[in-house]
Amino acid sequence: MFELPSGAEIQNIIATLKSGALHFLPEIYLSALFLVLILLDLIFRPKKHYLLSVTALVGLAGSFYFIFRQHAMTGNEIFFGMYAIDEFSVFFKYFFVASGMLTVMISMPSLELNTRASGLGEYYSLIIGMVIGMVMMASATDLLMIFLSMELVSLAAYVLTGYMKREQRSTEAALKYMIYGAVSSGLMIYGFSIIYGLTGSTNISVISQVLIDRGYDPLLLMIASLMVLVGIGYKIGAVPFHFWSPDVYEGAPIPVTAFLSVASKAAGFALLIRYFYVAVPHIGAPGAFTPGMDWVTMLMILSVASMIYGNVVALWQKNIKRLLAYSSIAHAGYLLLGIIVMDELGTQATLFYLVSYLLMNFGAFLVAVIIANKTGSENIDDYRGLGRRMPLTGAAMTVFLISLVGLPPTVGFIGKLMIFSALLAKGSVFIWLALIGILTSVISLYYYMLIPLNMYLRESKQPLPDTISSGFLPGIVTAGLMILTLYFGIFFTPLSDFARYAITVFGNQLY
Repeated sequence: MFELPSGAEIQNIIATLKSGALHFLPEIYLSALFLVLILLDLIFRPKKHYLLSVTALVGLAGSFYFIFRQHAMTGNEIFFGMYAIDEFSVFFKYFFVASGMLTVMISMPSLELNTRASGLGEYYSLIIGMVIGMVMMASATDLLMIFLSMELVSLAAYVLTGYMKREQRSTEAALKYMIYGAVSSGLMIYGFSIIYGLTGSTNISVISQVLIDRGYDPLLLMIASLMVLVGIGYKIGAVPFHFWSPDVYEGAPIPVTAFLSVASKAAGFALLIRYFYVAVPHIGAPGAFTPGMDWVTMLMILSVASMIYGNVVALWQKNIKRLLAYSSIAHAGYLLLGIIVMDELGTQATLFYLVSYLLMNFGAFLVAVIIANKTGSENIDDYRGLGRRMPLTGAAMTVFLISLVGLPPTVGFIGKLMIFSALLAKGSVFIWLALIGILTSVISLYYYMLIPLNMYLRESKQPLPDTISSGFLPGIVTAGLMILTLYFGIFFTPLSDFARYAITVFGNQLY
């Protein structure tokens, strides 16, 4: 029979929540920013777009202060062990806030949003809501917290995808996204329920130990593991859970597509790394897991399928957003390679590659926004002749695409080099994985370089002005991202060291 908690137990709960709140300041601050944006929209109707965008940008920048303070708080678990403040979560908090700021900066000059959307009242609030959810995904150490944070991200993403509700492709994309998301979430929570039934706990650290100590049914655990993998695979956009990506990327506004392709994918990888390294039972030897739970083989299959499928299908794409969607699927495969090796270098390489992907992919989408503003087209054939008419934009797009291929002297080259080096150091079957990664990168060279080919070596069939301005703010952000892509390709040590700092929390889980 259920009994109400005693007064002492209630006092203990309140004291735990109060002490946890001191470690929860970045999330509280972002939640306050979310409410402020809603109030500003209700109070200041005229010219609210500029007010909301600037407030969101400045507010997100302000959250860096609270995240920086958490460097001294690492090693703490709050809210009864449901939430971790550690080096890993701090790394991703910086990442997600930076992604949100770039999304806001890309959204400000987007004519697609400013002219075709019915209003931007809730747009920036939803971006902040997604940032909050992704920050919580990176810190969650409990199955319930994991699911709640994932749903917070997903619900905001569904609305943002269909934000241009008068556009048929936008509403269609949102509907597909929601249906696929609902199915994957349902399967994942069912897998969580099986794991809870096997262990009697929702804490991922306890789950691993209980499975080793008490034993389990291998078939039942494999079913549960596959269901959990469906939910995570959907979030990272890996084959065969990728079906939503092309249509959603094409139908969503370009800034939202950029946000989903980088930040949402990174949130999925943050969850995968923490769950794979902590909750999955390890029995001592590198790559050795309890019977019936061969996660390494499953992730290998997903990685190889994603690299091959994403790069091959991208060869036929003519829409820039669909091309980058299939490219995103391929990059999910590359990122999985670093996780599979389960050592310090591989995990460090994955985090480094995520940062490089942030720079080069946001840069490519920003150029897509600029060109769509000027030409009204997302077709790659309409990029012809733009290299001479838009020198900065053309040069920046070329740098971003070279980085996405993984060629020097860009940050993308360093990221892939670190991942392939980790694979080669392991030997055995990992050498074949590295070879597949290298060969599929060669395939990507064709479709990526088709864009600079159109921009510089082919003339437009439509009359265009001799000079086309990209605008002050888009030009500044484009130049900044291009410089960072090149700078970190040469001076990569700071990023590499920060990635190494982030993985110290896993300790003996890495081999």
